[in-house]
Amino acid sequence: MRISVTLIFLAMLASNVMGQSASSNQVAELVRQYEADTESMDRAYVLEESPVYYGRMERFYRQWLARLAGIDYEALNVQEAVDFILLRRDIRRDLEKVRQDQLTYGEVDYALKFADIIAELQQKRSIGENLEGQWFAGQMHALAESIRDNRDAVQKKGRLAPAQSRRAAEIAENLHETIEHVYQFYDGYDPDVTWWGEKSYENVDTTLANYVTFLEEWRVDQSYRDDGSGIIGTPVGAEKLQQLLDYEMIPYTPSELVELANREYAWCMEEMLKASRELGFGDDWHAALEHVKQTYVPPGGQPEMIYDLAVESIEFLEQRELLTIPELAKETWDMEMMSPERQLINPFFLGGRVIRISYPTNTMAQEDKLMSMRGNNPHFSKATVHHELIAGHHLQGFMMDRYNTHRKAFYTPFWIEGWALYWELQLYDMGFPDSPEDRIGMLFWRMHRCARIIFSLSFHLGEMSPQEAIDFLVEKVGHERANAEAEVRRSFASTYPPLYQAAYLLGGLQIRSLYNSLVRDGDMPVKEFHNRILRNGAMPIEMVKAILTGEKPPKDFKTNWRFYSNLE
Repeated sequence: MRISVTLIFLAMLASNVMGQSASSNQVAELVRQYEADTESMDRAYVLEESPVYYGRMERFYRQWLARLAGIDYEALNVQEAVDFILLRRDIRRDLEKVRQDQLTYGEVDYALKFADIIAELQQKRSIGENLEGQWFAGQMHALAESIRDNRDAVQKKGRLAPAQSRRAAEIAENLHETIEHVYQFYDGYDPDVTWWGEKSYENVDTTLANYVTFLEEWRVDQSYRDDGSGIIGTPVGAEKLQQLLDYEMIPYTPSELVELANREYAWCMEEMLKASRELGFGDDWHAALEHVKQTYVPPGGQPEMIYDLAVESIEFLEQRELLTIPELAKETWDMEMMSPERQLINPFFLGGRVIRISYPTNTMAQEDKLMSMRGNNPHFSKATVHHELIAGHHLQGFMMDRYNTHRKAFYTPFWIEGWALYWELQLYDMGFPDSPEDRIGMLFWRMHRCARIIFSLSFHLGEMSPQEAIDFLVEKVGHERANAEAEVRRSFASTYPPLYQAAYLLGGLQIRSLYNSLVRDGDMPVKEFHNRILRNGAMPIEMVKAILTGEKPPKDFKTNWRFYSNLE
């Protein structure tokens, strides 16, 4: 009996230390149900760009908010309260998005007059209605004619603004997918529809595909916005940035964050000059950086070097008992080489369970080969291998798959990238770089993170152009120009959201602020601190703070944690 009581006590203690298990969190079940419900709606509604869909989804989100409103918030524990606030936040975001989608649909509906024909066919398909083949062929003929008429009408009206062009093309593509979905349901199974409708459907398929392309291209000429970089992004503006920051629970203005980054950059520069002087280059830190870049390994040698760095970082963490690293996590990561095409967007590492190594291939031009090798030298890599693997993204993913799995729904780059970046900050302070070259390598990346905040937010505020951002990275960080171009292209001309690049350092600083208050200046063991962050799952760092401190946020929570004291 004594053994059983002891085991029960230890289990309760573990639950206290690591955060409550998913099974004891009632709101976690609501998170899972909401995710399952939204997936069910996605499957049920193939035509997701229509007034009918918008109305149905608005009702769906309102029903979920009403369900949450009926919960006794005072009875929730801290873990449940955090999930409640995050779930409610996300439902409100989803509701606002569907409202915005309906609004922007109305701005371009004149380019989609044929949509009703497709909507009617999808409705019949959804109940398995037996279509008369000749009627279906007639509908296909009418649809093709309507699309062509619509194209003529759009051309007469004049070119579309870029945002309207993208939106109209997006809706038309969904209509294209929907009519394909309809036809494939009957094709081959209903001989009447197949016999009558095959050729007329093929005509619609081609006509609508061409119309999508037309809408993408029929936009106001934007070439005047090319500042010579060939990169044309769309600044979102101060108001949108602030909305995104509020959603991510960052209670600072964009301008304050640029100031924060400049202060962090100034610290990095002081450290860079110290390392430069140690190497005999005085204050010519660019020369010291060039010295470090020349240490690259020969072609074919990069994977072995990466493996050695991964082992080194794991040993460093375990020798100091900084966190728990499961043996299986150490065993189950892998390496891949990144394609030349992907390196145009990501000239450095990408990681997770697989670390994707950026290094030149035989197909690259000589200049590009040298820039790739110089930009991925061992001292630069020492600062990023642990970011991608352990204790960074690979370990994050490993733990997210095993603990509080419902919180994957609350994914945020401030937790994902912030955690990996936090280790760059901590390991530098702990002496992980054991030479001036190593320190320069880590400082290069830290300056890069500062620069990301500065140039990305400045761009979206309309204060910096893509070419200015490229020049900034070359001059202030020491990037190879091709790598700087790839970095800016990734930031402004790809699918990355506006705050993603800023999230690295900001999330890292948030976690370091928690470390300073709870571990350095508090009584929480360092291993417990790190383990609890990983096992509680992804969420805005202000909610991590609530869980680690045990301070239940109020039901009417608004972000207020000013984590960077240097701005106060």
